[in-house]
Amino acid sequence: MWRGNLQLLLSSIPLAVRHQRPVFRVRGPVFLPLNLRKPYTPQPERKRFYQNVSICQGEGGFEINLDHRKLKTPQGTLFTVPNKTLALAVATEWDSQQDTIKFFTMHLTTLCNTALDNPSQRSKEQLIRAAVKFLETDTICYRMEEPPALVELQKNEWDPVVVWAEKRYDVVIGSSTSILGPSIPQSTKDTFISHLASYNTWALHGIEYMITQLKSLILAMGLLDKHLTVEQAVLLSRLEEEYQIQHWGNVEWAHDYDVHELRARTAAATLFVHLCSESSTVKHKLMQD
Repeated sequence: MWRGNLQLLLSSIPLAVRHQRPVFRVRGPVFLPLNLRKPYTPQPERKRFYQNVSICQGEGGFEINLDHRKLKTPQGTLFTVPNKTLALAVATEWDSQQDTIKFFTMHLTTLCNTALDNPSQRSKEQLIRAAVKFLETDTICYRMEEPPALVELQKNEWDPVVVWAEKRYDVVIGSSTSILGPSIPQSTKDTFISHLASYNTWALHGIEYMITQLKSLILAMGLLDKHLTVEQAVLLSRLEEEYQIQHWGNVEWAHDYDVHELRARTAAATLFVHLCSESSTVKHKLMQD
């Protein structure tokens, strides 16, 4: 739907306008907060050293076996996940590797390593507050004042998601063209803090990863609530880039690679959160569907 609307809108732009200088977005604090860290950086490629991959249940959860070796994290911790489904998903990543282990394709393994080692040593409360702080620089809350075609595109595609989030969580979010971004009420932040507190620490690591990929807490919540698909969330997070590409062209293979990689990382994070949430006992949801 988004891509079709974008192409339709672009086709209505006069040719003379299309040859104006490109508009690059200037925002306020667009850099990731220092307390919103990325997970482990994937290791360099190496030759596959195992034949078989299996899982087994240990005292602390489910473990991954590479032949007769126990998989461990970068810090040497025994690789143990909270449920069988997640263990099977991680084992599939390892089993699908060919002659060379491409760690950059193993997003679930990377997320599990981050949750197990917690390299930045953050508490659950710190993870939650870092995620909510990103609301102040949320991608879909920053709007352009020109060109008109992009302004209309943002309104048509981003406004419905903001409205959905406001109704879903009973909050006020809004949007702004100011370089400082929208003024988010404290009550809105408190609501998201309470909602995120219903997730366990493992799931919160996955949510943080989703947010850093999409540059949006709102889009991440839309994915978790199944209001958006991965493809929709990724396209919405790249709305301005897609506009510029349709307007000025692109290096096709590079663009396609970036989009596929972003989809893969976002999909893995979404799956990770859902699988980690399955292992929770009783999950107190703030709102009911």
